[in-house]
Amino acid sequence: MERPSSRSPKSKNEPYSQGEYNVYSTFQSHEPEFDYLKSLEIEEKINKIKWLPQQNAAHSLLSTNDKTIKLWKITERDKRPEGYNLKDEEGKLKDLSTVTSLQVPVLKPMDLMVEVTPRRIFANGHTYHVNSISVNSDCETYMSADDLRINLWHLAITDRSFNIVDIKPANMEDLTEVITASEFHPHHCNLFVYSSSKGSLRLCDMRASALCDKHSKLYEEPEDPSNRSFFSEIISSVSDVKFSHSGRYMLTRDYLTVKVWDLNMETKPVETYQVHDYLRSKLCSLYENDCIFDKFECAWNGSDSVIMTGAYNNFFRMFDRNTKRDVTLEASRESSKPRAILKPRRVCVGGKRRKDDISVDSLDFTKKILHTAWHPTENIIAIAATNNLYIFQDKVNSEMH
Repeated sequence: MERPSSRSPKSKNEPYSQGEYNVYSTFQSHEPEFDYLKSLEIEEKINKIKWLPQQNAAHSLLSTNDKTIKLWKITERDKRPEGYNLKDEEGKLKDLSTVTSLQVPVLKPMDLMVEVTPRRIFANGHTYHVNSISVNSDCETYMSADDLRINLWHLAITDRSFNIVDIKPANMEDLTEVITASEFHPHHCNLFVYSSSKGSLRLCDMRASALCDKHSKLYEEPEDPSNRSFFSEIISSVSDVKFSHSGRYMLTRDYLTVKVWDLNMETKPVETYQVHDYLRSKLCSLYENDCIFDKFECAWNGSDSVIMTGAYNNFFRMFDRNTKRDVTLEASRESSKPRAILKPRRVCVGGKRRKDDISVDSLDFTKKILHTAWHPTENIIAIAATNNLYIFQDKVNSEMH
């Protein structure tokens, strides 16, 4: 289900600062399917949603499940034509002999109606599960990535795509890594990056060749031998990669950290932030309950000065790149009351506990914030916690800004 939400001011004179959020539209994006050739059930679950830059009054978005990508058009209608000459109010044609005069049809106001229509269906492009889609800055093409391949599509052409990355070995037993995420550069339509399960990033230039198997740059941090363990490869897998709005930096998230990479420096990240280092001693139990394979997303704020990512117990983390301060906040029913102020939370590992601290042993690993988003220009964030969507707004002169 897709759920864009609308925000409306309480009065026409009041700005959007304290608006209330309501469900704008709900529609079914994908249906369950069955691949008879492989005897596989394809879930309707949506893996990614990407908005397209707005070209006119309508909004457009791409949504994908494991196999099929769809382009949707979202339009509004708040007026209806009345006073037809040849049709009655129900839309039926009138008997022409009864028409004795002509009138000019008029537009009358009506309740807002949101219409969602599928414009394109991009199917049969992927053998493996689609994990990411990214719209190009040329506003004409987009790419979709699965575990082993990345395809380039034109938004107007559904029956063919161009394979631009293929890391599938001739013998699948030689497979050592998979693609975990990919994204186009925000300004240069020829550049894109993709991350791997080994923790590396590859920057590719489509001007160099049609098939970008040979990357332009490889961003990889040497592993610290003292931290080597059975779980090292799993926790180093990159679950998300995001270019900064400026296009100068890349933000990546692995299981325990978020890292900021400078496009001009391949050897190591320029910044590393610990998201929940207190879980390092719990990796064995997190492996047993499969939580170690959770894929957390990350986000930049509009000015690229603060980064945000999710954690467990409905916690999410923010890191200020300038002041190096960080904060842990909780998305909960209590904090979602109007004008409620989010209180910083602390996780205590051992020893003395302060009054509001929470013990690492009492964290709820079923409550996890995997998806986060930051408004491109305002200090408004969206946090998806299980089946709840929380929208928080920064007050003036807040702790982080």
